[in-house]
Parts: sequence; structure tokens; C-alpha cells
Amino acid sequence: MSETWIGLVIGGAALGIAMIMVISHYRRERMRARMLRELNRHGPWHQMRVQK
Repeated sequence: MSETWIGLVIGGAALGIAMIMVISHYRRERMRARMLRELNRHGPWHQMRVQK
């Protein structure tokens, strides 16, 4: 019985760590996409395109 509990604890810890890593990766990718959109909107090439 104790081996079962040890396996469950180790498996639960691994799943918890994996979930934290997935969430942080998702948040970084969302931030990166937002920053790229803002860079595209406010870049100097946009101003040159508007002046033509």
C-alpha cells in the first residue's frame, strides 16, 4: 500500500509541475504575440507607409 501512495505522490507532483510549466508557456506566448502586435502597430514603417 505504501508503494502505491509513493507512486501517487510522485505522479501528482510531476503533473503539478507540468501544469505550471504549460501555463507559464501559454502566458509567455500570449505576451509575445501581444508585443509583436504592438510593435507592428507603432513601428516606424507604419508612419512611413501613412505619409505616402
